[in-house]
Amino acid sequence: MSTAPAVRRPLFGWGRTSPSVAEVLPPTSEADVVAAVTGAGSRGVLARGLGRSYGDSAQNGGGSVLDMTAMARILSIDTTTGLVSVEAGVSLDTLVKVLLPLGLFVPVLPGTRQVTVGGAIGADIHGKNHHVKGSFGNHVTSMDLLTADGAVRTLTPDSDPGLFWATVGGMGLTGVILRATIRATPVETAFFAVDTERTKDLDDLMARLQANDDEYTYSVAWIDLVARGASLGRSVLTRGWSATRDQLPAKLRDRPYHFAPRSLFTAPDVFPSGLLNKLTISAFNEAYYRAAPKEQRGVIQGIGPFFHPLDIAKDWNRIYGRRGFLQYQFVVPFGEEDAMRRAVEKLAASGTASFLAVLKRFGPGNSGLLSFPSPGWTLALDIPVTPGLGRLLDEMDELVLAAGGRLYLAKDSRATAATVHAMYPRIDEWRAVRERVDPKGIFTSDQARRLSL
Repeated sequence: MSTAPAVRRPLFGWGRTSPSVAEVLPPTSEADVVAAVTGAGSRGVLARGLGRSYGDSAQNGGGSVLDMTAMARILSIDTTTGLVSVEAGVSLDTLVKVLLPLGLFVPVLPGTRQVTVGGAIGADIHGKNHHVKGSFGNHVTSMDLLTADGAVRTLTPDSDPGLFWATVGGMGLTGVILRATIRATPVETAFFAVDTERTKDLDDLMARLQANDDEYTYSVAWIDLVARGASLGRSVLTRGWSATRDQLPAKLRDRPYHFAPRSLFTAPDVFPSGLLNKLTISAFNEAYYRAAPKEQRGVIQGIGPFFHPLDIAKDWNRIYGRRGFLQYQFVVPFGEEDAMRRAVEKLAASGTASFLAVLKRFGPGNSGLLSFPSPGWTLALDIPVTPGLGRLLDEMDELVLAAGGRLYLAKDSRATAATVHAMYPRIDEWRAVRERVDPKGIFTSDQARRLSL
């Protein structure tokens, strides 16, 4: 085993709710991971990356948790094919910094770069480009998975498609991802040409997205979930493409791959719960909407402003206070636009304010048995924990389920097993694969127990 000792400590998700205590082990080699898995106790074992899932999916109360962030070597990069092989603990932040000078870019980026490759596969993360490029699992060509028997299996979509696609989106419950090879995207610059439009309401937003969203590589809308009446769902729509060198202003053309992100400050852990409420969020939403340009074309933006504006503040989740917050994300199929409207109406009428709310379109899903994205409309929102929130979200669950939609497991912290099982039609297939490779249920989590996965 690793010379670093296990530490018994509480763990929680990015939402800072429902912590549980586990033995946290920091493996530095494959042998360390094998020993931890084959020696796991009755409460099992789970791999964890940078802890950016929002709920309890990277916790294992009473059991063992493997902190995989020390296993973070970049093993090889083929600039001709774009194939990049890494250990699972490598962060997307590191990958972006290493790949850009080589003219390559991470194929899918979520709302933060502080995600490991193993976590990106386990949650099958998506970004602003799902409608044209799909989710992270689409770009994985192979991975090495340590299963419950201590064996390491090299998986590809062809060699063992059942286990491969049970692992993509499988929330770490099929084994420990040790290494992976992904196909990076060639780019000319580290910048993006961005169009911004201000929409008057939800219908206006959805009409614009339906009209020409496929013309853009990246697309997302900030949506005001406090506004009601004629302004219901008013939004700021931001879409763009990777910029070519010719599109850059003269001062950037001699450094087209320049990328030097930094956090401007670290949020202290002093904020009271309730600071983000309907009053403060309403004021922010009004200011943000009014400040956005009514229409602006081709503005050059860097990776930070375009993809990750919240990352300028390290530990920004602390601003929600000790009670924390939930992120609630769902998708409903195309053709269920009325369900999306009713969801927005319900949220606006509830008085529950979301500091961050984004709406976008998903393209085709992949073969992941528990992968979240599917063709349709997806809405994600951050909600401070307040009395009565559970009842509101239970009603939202019913609306989403009736529309044929589903919740995102990497964001969920409170749904019921019955609800989630009804939302994922291939869950029995997934459980059969898991039973094949882990019949004793060695790999488990707080979420897995809560949802009977």
